[in-house]
Amino acid sequence: MRFLILGGTRFVSYATAAAALARGHDVVCAARGESGAVPDGATLVAIDRDRGLGPLTGERFDAVVDVARMNFGWVRDALSSIDAAHWTFVSSVSVYAADGSLLAPLEDADPTDPEGYGAVKVASENAVRSTHPDALIVRAGLICGPGDLSDRFGYWPARFARGGRAVVPDAPDQPAQIVDVRDLAEWIVRSAEDGVGGTYDGVGPGSTLGAMLDEVAAAVGAPDLELVRVAPDELEAAGITFWMGPRSLPLWLPSDSLGIAAHDPDPAAKAGLTSRSIADTARAALLHEQALGVDRERKAGLSAAEEQELLSRAPA
Repeated sequence: MRFLILGGTRFVSYATAAAALARGHDVVCAARGESGAVPDGATLVAIDRDRGLGPLTGERFDAVVDVARMNFGWVRDALSSIDAAHWTFVSSVSVYAADGSLLAPLEDADPTDPEGYGAVKVASENAVRSTHPDALIVRAGLICGPGDLSDRFGYWPARFARGGRAVVPDAPDQPAQIVDVRDLAEWIVRSAEDGVGGTYDGVGPGSTLGAMLDEVAAAVGAPDLELVRVAPDELEAAGITFWMGPRSLPLWLPSDSLGIAAHDPDPAAKAGLTSRSIADTARAALLHEQALGVDRERKAGLSAAEEQELLSRAPA
């Protein structure tokens, strides 16, 4: 099959291109080429989607995979410019409001404003379905594994590998749910091969924060690792934030946002999405962290000094 990956140089799009190549397909990646190289064996067509699709306009592909993050215009232009037998759009569970309903679609949003992210994804999904009724819409959960640049899940393997006393939220029963980028990518490729369509939450099995962190610790933790649970009210009083960003504890969620980590994995699993173990993802994430440099300035997590400040207040 002839695949077009709109992207192909970073994370999900790179993994999807690599998965398609591994399964013997002809892969074209359309990107500026400034964020990195495409996988070996793929063909890069250098484009800037803000200026259109250039030489790809009017081309025919067996499968197109679009990972457009927060730009409805990119999605609309691709749909009108490229012909394909099968279309995949990688969306997000962020399309859901706190009550589980879909957000109202939004076509025009500031790409730098995360508040509009889910609404733009809804509008993009609608546009894809209107042009390709049998498209595969993947509402991905927290995507983890090699290539992740969000610093969220990877914080924990990197921290536990360092050993010593490690702060974790005392919220062991909180829902927790991830999907490995390699599993997601292979499913996308196999779905295109088999002509699978529909809208699915692209998530792995549901777990709890306590169980997930225990699995990560068992997989990569140093011999002297000790998990120190700190109560949520103490974390908040110390200015520790949820989920992501500076001075945060990734995967920890506020009580009104637990639904983001509690989606039903069964429909996607029945459609072919398989999930590897948390331990496998943790080991791959640690290798990625080490390649990036574990002492780098992070986008999510605690610095050693911030963690030590919390530990100084915790019982020995």
